[in-house]
Amino acid sequence: MRIIAFKTLREFWKRHPDSEQALRAWYHDVKLADWKSPADIRKVYRSASVIANNRVIFNIRGNNYRLVIAIKYSFGMVYIRFIGTHRAYDDIDATTI
Repeated sequence: MRIIAFKTLREFWKRHPDSEQALRAWYHDVKLADWKSPADIRKVYRSASVIANNRVIFNIRGNNYRLVIAIKYSFGMVYIRFIGTHRAYDDIDATTI
C-alpha cells in the first residue's frame, strides 16, 4: 500500500516518543500489505474498526493513541487522516475527518 503521509506520523512521535516504535511497525506492515477489502485489514489487525466512508481506526500502543486512515482499495492508497491521543479522538468525527 502507498501511505500518504509519513511526515504526519513522524511529527506525532516527536511529540509523543512512546508512540514511535508502534507507529513505525504499523507503517512497515501497511507498506508491505496489499489490502483489497476491509476483510484483508481485519486478518492482520483484529482490533481495527472499519467505519463509514472507507475509514479505518487503529489502536496504537495499547489504545493510548488512535490512528484514523481513509483508504482507496482500488488504488492501493492509504491516507492518514488523524493521529492523536484517545482524548483528542473523542473530539473528532472519524467518518468525516
